[in-house]
Amino acid sequence: MDFNKMIPELSVFDINKTKKFYSRLGFKIEYERNDERFVFMSFQGSQFMFEQIHDDGWNTGELSYPLGRGINFSIAVEDVEGIYKLVKTLNFEIYRELTRNQYQVNGAEETQIEFLIQDPNGYLLRFTN
Repeated sequence: MDFNKMIPELSVFDINKTKKFYSRLGFKIEYERNDERFVFMSFQGSQFMFEQIHDDGWNTGELSYPLGRGINFSIAVEDVEGIYKLVKTLNFEIYRELTRNQYQVNGAEETQIEFLIQDPNGYLLRFTN
């Protein structure tokens, strides 16, 4: 397996709940360290590491819900509308509905189809094409 140059490692409240949530979205467990309550997951080229919060972690302050305030993770997918339908089927709460947005990129206008959900820890996930 190739590792991306940057891989977010997210502190989570419950590793099992997090694994279940991401697995239902189609993320694959690449490997786990059960004794450390850690899992490495991938999805269509995106990679995340998750570790359950513990006292000797790398946390710089108090962690409370929602985690990741001020950040959203943009996840490029092959079929954003298909993922959106899956999320609706799973009855996951939608943070921002499926929309077409225009963004300026190097002087040109680009269209993205995207929607946002929150994971069980409060992290925002923006699925886009």
